[in-house]
Amino acid sequence: MSFMFASRVAFRHLNEVNKCFFNHNLRRFVATKPNERKTHNLKAALTGVAIGVLAGGGYSFYQKKEPDFSANVRIVQNNDRISSFPKVEISRKIVVPNDASGLEVTLFQYPTCPFCCKVRAFLDFYGISYDVVEVNPVLKQQMKWTDYKKVPIVLIKSGNKYLQFKDSTMIISGLATYFRDKHIGLDSIQEYYPISQDSDNPKKIEIMNKYFVMDGQRTEKALERDKDERKWRKWADDVLVHMLSPNVYRTTDEALQAFNWFSEVGEWDKLFSGIERAFVIYVGAFVMWMIGKKLQKKYHLKEDVRQSLYDECNKLMKELETRGTPFLGGQEPNLADLAIYGILSSIEGCLAFRELLENTNIGSWFFKMKDAAQKHDGQKLLM
Repeated sequence: MSFMFASRVAFRHLNEVNKCFFNHNLRRFVATKPNERKTHNLKAALTGVAIGVLAGGGYSFYQKKEPDFSANVRIVQNNDRISSFPKVEISRKIVVPNDASGLEVTLFQYPTCPFCCKVRAFLDFYGISYDVVEVNPVLKQQMKWTDYKKVPIVLIKSGNKYLQFKDSTMIISGLATYFRDKHIGLDSIQEYYPISQDSDNPKKIEIMNKYFVMDGQRTEKALERDKDERKWRKWADDVLVHMLSPNVYRTTDEALQAFNWFSEVGEWDKLFSGIERAFVIYVGAFVMWMIGKKLQKKYHLKEDVRQSLYDECNKLMKELETRGTPFLGGQEPNLADLAIYGILSSIEGCLAFRELLENTNIGSWFFKMKDAAQKHDGQKLLM
């Protein structure tokens, strides 16, 4: 389907949503030279798609498939570290009073990426102060210092160097391992999560053991709890996350609403000119609406994709009812609770989330989790 056709359909919604804003910028656009306008069109179209997939919640595309490895696979040590902090601008600092972690943490992220939201949920719950670097989802200038071009990435200062923790699940498991036994040392923790790499294509990697929190002195009962926690963490990554895109982009109107929310949260007015931002929102929303339909078929969601989302969330609520506890972790959230909460929080500003609250009982659990994260309830566990 051509870009011009996509643009015409997107523009059909334009006046209904933001007529005055667009007309002002359209006059500026028409005033540009034809060659500049053509470049502008292409740039805006590509930007819209990129943001839709990377930052605007192309959740199921971002959640990579199991790597298609060749026969030549090698295991390499996960010991990425740099000697000095990258030359990037800190977007904001999250300072938690009485932070007992003793860590200097920097999170490289997109604000509405569900996997970044997972990591933020973990850091907030445990009361860990951290700096945030917002990555431009198109140019990615803030990622030039690393060969790993996906977010989230966490840099942690260790002595006179900075350790690179990558992949949201490994980040959480690695930090949880450290908090169980700080005598292990962050450098050693990286080695617990080696990388399986395709020798023919080094970009194809899989982090091993990433769902495991390492502790050699666990009781049999604790090991059973760990196994259950891993099961629900995998459910969050392998099942729940695939519900999001088809629901967020269920209709063109919902896609536009979502992209406007992404624009607000991501402060796109600081990244793009007015006309670029308009194209990003409308063209990106239309393309992601089409992608959402493909994902609906790929993951065998019901014709009414909302029902698939409701069904999966009802599984969680039924499990909690069976256990008779407020959280999967019992009276306190565990890593599975935090992962599920983080993923769902990435769509909190979307219509799909509002309807999820109206049609399931998940709101009681979700807002308990939100309260626990905002109050840093896990901080006492680190003291």
